[in-house]
Amino acid sequence: MMNKEGRNFDREAAAWDLNPGRVKVAADIAQTILSQIKLTPDMDVLDFGCGTGLLTLALQPFVRSITGVDSSPGMLGVLQNKISDRHLKNVNVLPLDLEQGGILQGCFHLIVSSMTLHHIKAIEPLFAQFHHALYPSGLVCIADLDPEGGQFHSSPDGVFHHGFEREAMRRTLLEAGFQDIRMMQAAQIEKPVDDHQTRVFTVFLITGRR
Repeated sequence: MMNKEGRNFDREAAAWDLNPGRVKVAADIAQTILSQIKLTPDMDVLDFGCGTGLLTLALQPFVRSITGVDSSPGMLGVLQNKISDRHLKNVNVLPLDLEQGGILQGCFHLIVSSMTLHHIKAIEPLFAQFHHALYPSGLVCIADLDPEGGQFHSSPDGVFHHGFEREAMRRTLLEAGFQDIRMMQAAQIEKPVDDHQTRVFTVFLITGRR
């Protein structure tokens, strides 16, 4: 997860994958991406806000290389351990903190990001970085929450957006220079919102071409 303001993702990293709902959502998002994007063995991919690599490793078998980017050393440490344990040669990790002026390096055929955008204060500069870091005709593929009214997170720490309106997200991608924008539902998450009620939250997937 990219944003650490008010929330210690390093401390959460070791137990991150023990949440079965979180693992299922990552798997659902990965399956939606695979159904929409033709991944090929000559593709270099960036996973922005990769966390412990749940999405990274789901896409890894289908591409030439995938780089997991995150601002949390703890999260990247968990991913690095997975890479070592599985003897993976095509997965890299890259620490990057936007709040400290970090800039994406490299050039990619596909940039993916899952459940990270709501932790980013300024979306427009990030999309400009995505556009710059993609090869011509490269793809961006972002999954995040539909508007959720502040009920999704138990604490507001490090949360700058309570989901995103799909049409507003489409406009923001267009303004960043992307085209061929497509939108669909990627996952559902059922969570308790108080002692007596649960709610189903929906996750969209939006794709665009440089």
